Amino acid sequence: MKLVIVESPAKCNTIQRYLGNEYLVKASLGHIRDLSTKGKGGLGVDIDNNFTPTYSISKDKANIVRELQSLAKKADEVILATDPDREGEAIAWHLANVLGLDIYKNKRLEFHEITRDSITNALSNPRVIDLNLVSSQETRRIMDRIIGFKLSNLLYKKIKSRSAGRVQSATLKIIADKDREIAQFVPEEYWNVLTSILINNKEFKLSYKGPKGKEIKIKNEKEAKAIFNEIPSKLRVISVKKSVKTLESHSPFKTSTLQQEAFNKLKFKTGKTQFVAQSLYEGIEIAGEHVGLITYMRTDSMRLSPTFIMRANSYIQDTFGKEYLGRIRKENIGVHDQDAHEAIRPTSNHRTPESVKPYLTTDQYNLYKLIYNRAVSSLMAPKKQEVIIITLEGNGHQFTLEGSKTLFKGFEILYKDEEEKEYDGNFPLVHENDEFDISNKEIEQKFTQPPTHYSEAKLVKTMEELGIGRPSTYASTIDLIKKRKYVEDKGGILAITEQGGKTSHVLEKYFPDFVDSKYTANMETRLDEIEEGHLTNLKMLKTFYKKFMEDFDKACKLMYVDDVVFADGLCPKCGSPLIYRESKNGSFIGCSNYPSCRYIKKEDKVPPVETGKTCPKCGKPLVERQDKKGHKFVACSGFPNCDYIEQEPQVYTEESYVKKCPKCGGYLVKKKGKYGSFLGCTNYPTCKYMEKIYTKKRK
Repeated sequence: MKLVIVESPAKCNTIQRYLGNEYLVKASLGHIRDLSTKGKGGLGVDIDNNFTPTYSISKDKANIVRELQSLAKKADEVILATDPDREGEAIAWHLANVLGLDIYKNKRLEFHEITRDSITNALSNPRVIDLNLVSSQETRRIMDRIIGFKLSNLLYKKIKSRSAGRVQSATLKIIADKDREIAQFVPEEYWNVLTSILINNKEFKLSYKGPKGKEIKIKNEKEAKAIFNEIPSKLRVISVKKSVKTLESHSPFKTSTLQQEAFNKLKFKTGKTQFVAQSLYEGIEIAGEHVGLITYMRTDSMRLSPTFIMRANSYIQDTFGKEYLGRIRKENIGVHDQDAHEAIRPTSNHRTPESVKPYLTTDQYNLYKLIYNRAVSSLMAPKKQEVIIITLEGNGHQFTLEGSKTLFKGFEILYKDEEEKEYDGNFPLVHENDEFDISNKEIEQKFTQPPTHYSEAKLVKTMEELGIGRPSTYASTIDLIKKRKYVEDKGGILAITEQGGKTSHVLEKYFPDFVDSKYTANMETRLDEIEEGHLTNLKMLKTFYKKFMEDFDKACKLMYVDDVVFADGLCPKCGSPLIYRESKNGSFIGCSNYPSCRYIKKEDKVPPVETGKTCPKCGKPLVERQDKKGHKFVACSGFPNCDYIEQEPQVYTEESYVKKCPKCGGYLVKKKGKYGSFLGCTNYPTCKYMEKIYTKKRK
């Protein structure tokens, strides 16, 4: 019997069926051990002995390890088939160590899709554990442990923030910087000239292009009115240009682009996208067979295998026609892309989204359809459009009317970005020198809008562009900063919280390099260099540790203890968090970056609102005011000369009546006054009769 160890139990039955009875497939359920929490500082790393790590088996994996050890002793051969990435390689290495396997000889299988062909091919071409890949993962883990234990403990002690991390802190700064940019934004005024013309009794809106076609920015109402007054009642066509525009198909998905598109089209959060994609990769029961529907979903690559391309081309030609066949483009590899695996694609062309829909959940179907259509359409012919631009002129001012029409759908027959407005038979047929009446013209005032907050999709794109993290960490990083309540999700928009702003501010102040995206990206690049064998882990760890401890020791002495109370918002002058401060005149809200920034927030006074009623005491208008606690009340606008305050009418029920009023025949009820409770008449203020409430003294 040969023992094959994978990560996920969902794969076991499928791979077992492909391999047959000679093999036994078992799952490790991810990592089986991690850095110990014993030793100096609880780091599990001997800093003084070349950063030697000490590992211990995770408590929740003890039974799994015992079972695997028992099976390994009985097996003729142990084959490691963990996931094809940095973490998967490390898991294989830990398994080899715990099971007593020869790491230089033991078979390691690598496959990127769970299909019979892929598993059989991997079994025929095993390799050994890639120790450079393991070293890269171990280096990352040691750095994360040092940062996590030392910096997280310091932050909690000082400002009650629960964690900091190499990737999460740089990501948090990106969000904090965006919020600061929004807070400091000053809107600028501009004006638009809106014009419409009548062609064959149909109104068409034009775009203003400026004097003689030179685009200008209309800054104020005076400039807008000057242009408005110069526009004549008729416009003349000075050119009609037709052109054919070609739109190339999109590249197949990699992890980041899948997360972005799933957010934009399906409203999936990054964590949900990865969870659903994982289920499609590990396999679904379809017509009695458990099959993996997509390739590995953690990848930087946009390459497609020659086998898939060949099969996809046959499918495209048979389904849509030869004219829909495209060309194979050479994808550009980004600076931070590893390009180790294929793009995310379906494992089979014949498993179309509609054919497998009965076996999938709604989320699985929608994501699979997105992946399938994107991968196949990437190999299809470009879309062709006819574009018409009509230019009109009047008194030196030019306007345009634009339209487009699809001549050939190409890849969009399968994968379309969004619905486009295309012209139909009603689009005007015009010629040069034709004149048309202006049906409407007006000017409108507008103001520039502040930058938008990050959505999860936009944040993933930014992280990828800056080289922060890797495909396997995008979703988990965003989930972590939300879990720590550093940011909050407001309908898909990520906004920094008070605690998040405080954390980012402190980290930026005392660990400026550590939260800088360039520094973090450089660390990722150096981890890649270890993976490629161009850098030793010891050299990287020594460089990292020296710089980190210099900043850490300084922060321990200088970082303030959390004796300040943070207010909502950021300073509009410098973007630092606002805090409550004290003065001889009482408390106020000011900038935490004092004395470098001396901003003080002025309290917004709520102006009184007229009620339409008059004061029964002096005859002046009654207004609605707001007290210091935010409670609204109606009082005389003549204050302080008139101190009348309108009392809200109280409604009493028969159950609250105590007895008849001896003065007016109404009822006495229990009321609360300045000096305690009393009995008062329900007809107040017409009847002001009252009685004291006497209580029996205790003996």
